[in-house]
Amino acid sequence: MKNAAVLLGRLLRSSGKTLAVAESCTGGLLAGAITDVPGSSEYFLGGVTAYHNTAKTRLLGVPSSLIESRGAVSAEVVEAMAKGALKRFSADVSIAVTGIAGPGGGSREKPAGTVWVAVAVRGEGVRYSHRFRFRGDRIKVRRETVRSSLAAVSEILSGKIERRR
Repeated sequence: MKNAAVLLGRLLRSSGKTLAVAESCTGGLLAGAITDVPGSSEYFLGGVTAYHNTAKTRLLGVPSSLIESRGAVSAEVVEAMAKGALKRFSADVSIAVTGIAGPGGGSREKPAGTVWVAVAVRGEGVRYSHRFRFRGDRIKVRRETVRSSLAAVSEILSGKIERRR
């Protein structure tokens, strides 16, 4: 995680872009990884840990009807979270994550380890939205979510990902 956060920090600093996060299943771990990098205050504006669906609605503007119809762990909800963070912080780039860290809480359609990551860019909307299925315990799922989301933003900023949805 640390290497991914350092690389992302370099890319944000060199591009002059700012970052915000909206996280659910990682419970603050994503913001923690970003702020573990010295000098991150130059580009990291802040984040919202919207663990409960009510927080997703109140703090990030995710419509409750969307959560009810698609589920909190869905492409539509994570994309709305990314857009909400972008707007709330007036950031250039945002990362949003939502998922089922486990070991319980999953279903046949969405087993434990199912995670959605989205990245939004100011003026472009959602540039990346991807579902992952991580294996392992709760800690591993949360760490892999952080690593994957940091890598996605780095790939977007370095031009390796044009758009993936």
